[in-house]
Amino acid sequence: MVQVDLITGFLGSGKTTFIKKYARYLMEQGQNIGILENDFGAINVDMMLLRELEGENCELEMVAGGCDKDCYRRRFRTKLIAMGMCGYDRVLIEPSGIFDVDDFFDALHEEPLDKWYQIGNVITVVDACLEEKLSEGADYILASEAANAGCILLSRTQLASEEQIKDTVAHINRALETIHCKRVLKDEVICGDWEDFTENDYKKISESGYQVEDYEKMYVEQDEIFQSLFLMDEGISPIKVKEAVRKIFEDPECGQVFRIKGFLKDEDIWQELNATAHELTMHPLEAGQDVLIVIGEQMNEEKIRGYLKK
Repeated sequence: MVQVDLITGFLGSGKTTFIKKYARYLMEQGQNIGILENDFGAINVDMMLLRELEGENCELEMVAGGCDKDCYRRRFRTKLIAMGMCGYDRVLIEPSGIFDVDDFFDALHEEPLDKWYQIGNVITVVDACLEEKLSEGADYILASEAANAGCILLSRTQLASEEQIKDTVAHINRALETIHCKRVLKDEVICGDWEDFTENDYKKISESGYQVEDYEKMYVEQDEIFQSLFLMDEGISPIKVKEAVRKIFEDPECGQVFRIKGFLKDEDIWQELNATAHELTMHPLEAGQDVLIVIGEQMNEEKIRGYLKK
């Protein structure tokens, strides 16, 4: 049977970055893997970021976003049926940052998927510099993704103090308590700079498994919690975008912005932009698409566009 790992996590937590590293580790172990991507919105920026992994031992597939929940479930199941015939040793699933983990369990326990796949690991990525104040809906998403995880992997620990890391773990535990989940995170939290991870660290993650926990469900649609703003073919300058992004995160009139990601072209060179309130990175790419996506809550579109177009 094909082992399936779910890599989930809050918006901008670093799931795609982790998948790049984790996939390379699995391929070095001789595994043939498939990666199933679903981004928040109809344009899948994260899948474009994973293109460098494609090759003889890794294939990428996508579930198109921008649809309602029932439509997404049908597409998700259909894609898994198709991937079940491809001879993978392991499938990695990266859903959007807004995802009901029960959908994952339900799908893999239905025929014929239950005959082809077995659930391996549920890995939840959380930013070590997690914001102290999140909305009720955001806290629910955070807790529901942590409830069933075999391991909680903290990202950007090199940017966080010991106190911030303790506060982040405490925040997740409070969120779990709020949804009446009895789980209290302890040893399953993996903390460290990903650049220093050894083969043993990845082995531990790849064998972390999952848990099945009861908690009080909150039935919400993603659009009720988060918004996404798309800027396409705007010709925004990579040279000026860093200052604009900094101002967006600092300006409360822009709303609660979680992440800004996408691609910009500087003359003939494409640049990948990935920004949160704590970190902004830009890397050259061979190919891209002129698009920026801003994800957050209660955002002021006019204000955000004003900064990016200046």
